[in-house]
Order: sequence, then C-alpha cells, then structure tokens
Amino acid sequence: MKLKHCILSTRNTLAFIPIRLGVGVIMIGHGSQKLFGAFGGHGLKGTGQFFAEQLGLQPGILMAGLAGGTEFLGGILLILGLATRLAGLALAGTMAVAIATAHAGAFFLPAGMEYTLALLVACLTLVIGGAGSLSFDRKLAASSSLQ
Repeated sequence: MKLKHCILSTRNTLAFIPIRLGVGVIMIGHGSQKLFGAFGGHGLKGTGQFFAEQLGLQPGILMAGLAGGTEFLGGILLILGLATRLAGLALAGTMAVAIATAHAGAFFLPAGMEYTLALLVACLTLVIGGAGSLSFDRKLAASSSLQ
C-alpha cells in the first residue's frame, strides 16, 4: 500500500466533519494563544517561559513554538480536511505531551487531563477514519484514483 493512499484515503461520510471543524477551531485558538497571545494567551515568550520553568520543557520558546505551531497549523489542516491523518497524529502527540507534563496530576478540570484527553481521542478518531467527505483529502484521493 502506497504512503499517499494511507494518508489520503477516506470514506465518503459526513460523520467526521463536526469533529474536524470543532477540533480544528479549538486547536487554532490554542495555537494562537501560544504563538500570538490571542484570546488571553501569553504569546510565545510567556508560554516559552512557562514551558521551561513550570513544565521542564527545554528550550522553552522552541517547545512553545512547536506546540503552538502544531496546534495552529494542525487546526487549519483539520478544517480543510487536508493531510487530516498526519495533522491528527501530530495533534494527538501534542495532546499526549500536554497530558504528561501539564495535566498529569488530576483527571478532572481545572488542572486535570479530561479536556486534553477528549481532544486527543478526537484527533485519534481522525487518524483512524480520515477526513471523510467534503475534504481536500477526499478530492485528492479521487483525482489519484485511490478510492
């Protein structure tokens, strides 16, 4: 099986659209907080300082940039349904790191992992199922005769 087929193939279903759009918007927001200080975030410098001092993720600014960039770009890709499996996998990995570092002490909010775990599971659902219909992945797969 070709790599392109593994990445782009998806079922012709509308079921994944709400997950793609909802998680995509959430991830863009989280990434914007880390990168740009939007929506009450601390921006790259503040997030980097928190990552380094509170979470032990060194170098802090680089780790904050990677996390924020993955969230921001991954969210855009989910909304478009483009490279959905790759974006979902990268976002699931980012959420796994968040659970292990920032939310490991409790399950329920405010400091717990339940919200982050829900995002991780939603991203894994997209890794397994693909983008579904109304996605660039589906359009690219159809033009490549992958369906």
